[in-house]
Amino acid sequence: MLTAARLTPRGQGLAAALLDRSAWISLNWDQRQKSRFDCDDSHGRWVGVFLAPGTVLRGGDVLLTEDGALLRVQTAAQPVLRVTPCPEHGTPLDLLHAAYHLDNRHVPLEVQADHLKLEPDPVLADMLRQMQLIVTEAREPFEPEAGAYAAHPHGHSHEHSHGHPHDQPPP
Repeated sequence: MLTAARLTPRGQGLAAALLDRSAWISLNWDQRQKSRFDCDDSHGRWVGVFLAPGTVLRGGDVLLTEDGALLRVQTAAQPVLRVTPCPEHGTPLDLLHAAYHLDNRHVPLEVQADHLKLEPDPVLADMLRQMQLIVTEAREPFEPEAGAYAAHPHGHSHEHSHGHPHDQPPP
């Protein structure tokens, strides 16, 4: 079995040509939260993934295998609930209210401008429908928010200053 134990978030610093030729693994949200698992890659190789406890893989991350090969992480389609405002009388503010209530329940949630996605849950689906939202079952990739205290999806945290506009003192 081939092993992969090094992670490059979002493939940062790697040449696009190398990534285009690399093998990939397609994992759902549950699998991407595990630090140790086995899977098949797109080249048919059996791979054992061994990451630091607490590591969460995101779509676009790249693993380095023991033989020096790159292994791209793709988000697999999985069952989700897709939540949208009612077309007749709903507003984007309705999604904000729903996100607030779901966050209070610590529900992993993908937030987009026109919809929310969460893992299927009949109780939450009923709650959202009572809020006059449209809830549909779908099979799509699921990439929930990392959370305010986690590393940002673009591969670094804000525990240091490197020139973001909000880091600058007022004039």
